Amino acid sequence: MYRFLLTPRWWGINLFVVLAIPFCVFMGTWQLGRFEDRVQSHEQATKQPDPSTRAAEPLDELLPVDKVTSGRPAVATGTYADQFLVPGRELDDRRGFYVLTLLRTEGGKALPVVRGWLPGTAGSIPVPAAPQGEVTVTGDLQASENIHSNGVNARGGLPEGQLGMISAASLVNLVDYDVYDAWITLPEDEAGGAAGPDDALKPVPAAAPQGSGLDLKAFQNLGYTGEWFVFAGFVLFMWFRLVRREAETARDVALGLVPEGGEPGFGGAGEVSGASGDGGAAEDGGADGAAEAGGAGDAVVEVGAGAGAVEAGGGAEASGGAVQGSQGSKTAGTSHRS
Repeated sequence: MYRFLLTPRWWGINLFVVLAIPFCVFMGTWQLGRFEDRVQSHEQATKQPDPSTRAAEPLDELLPVDKVTSGRPAVATGTYADQFLVPGRELDDRRGFYVLTLLRTEGGKALPVVRGWLPGTAGSIPVPAAPQGEVTVTGDLQASENIHSNGVNARGGLPEGQLGMISAASLVNLVDYDVYDAWITLPEDEAGGAAGPDDALKPVPAAAPQGSGLDLKAFQNLGYTGEWFVFAGFVLFMWFRLVRREAETARDVALGLVPEGGEPGFGGAGEVSGASGDGGAAEDGGADGAAEAGGAGDAVVEVGAGAGAVEAGGGAEASGGAVQGSQGSKTAGTSHRS
């Protein structure tokens, strides 16, 4: 009954199932691993001391920025150069912009420094000037932003002097010197430089490194895990359903309920009904009758004038009885006339 599984059509179905189920299980396991990594990173981050409480170290010793060095205090010495405004940034539920100034170090490479935050629209209010001459700054180290970072404007079209994303890739087209693939945000005691309390720069707190907390992406990984395992179960369910349906069809064909290559209700069942309708049935009351025999042969027996027609569908006895009855009637009539 299950020989159909060896047909070319079912070879293709079986191959798809054999490949699809392990793939779905692999993807579900991979997504589960991503979720577990995020949970582990979150637990490690909560056990470690606050990075900002550690002793400051030279910038070059903390690069490249990773989950361990992100947020650590970094020290750099240089001279402030070009300045940019980063619009669309929120602080304490208020909308404003960052003031970012590039610090050119002794090696000529520039470090983006977020000196602070101001409320309002970038370009519409005055910005405190950066200190002149050589300065030494200490700030919390941050990794370059990307399109998935909060507040990033990746659409472009900003006015001159404004920046949508704090990254070396964005700044390399705006300045003619190399830029570190990192940036720092100054603490409160170095974020000043304002002429008065109303236009004082507010320090920007360091953000936790991406992928180190139980954020929305972590729970998305958990949801994807369930989806992939559901897909694997669905593929297996559909395969069993198709096999069962094919086996039932093969059984019906073997029992003669369905003709081979046909569907129930056509072919065999219709022929049986037609045969019963074509069988011999006697029609009486006609002046001139004609009868068809569907059995052994057609036999027509005339019984007097206008007697009708009788069908013989394999009814040889009925025909013989009718003939004998006719002969008996004729004999009785002859005796009566005598």
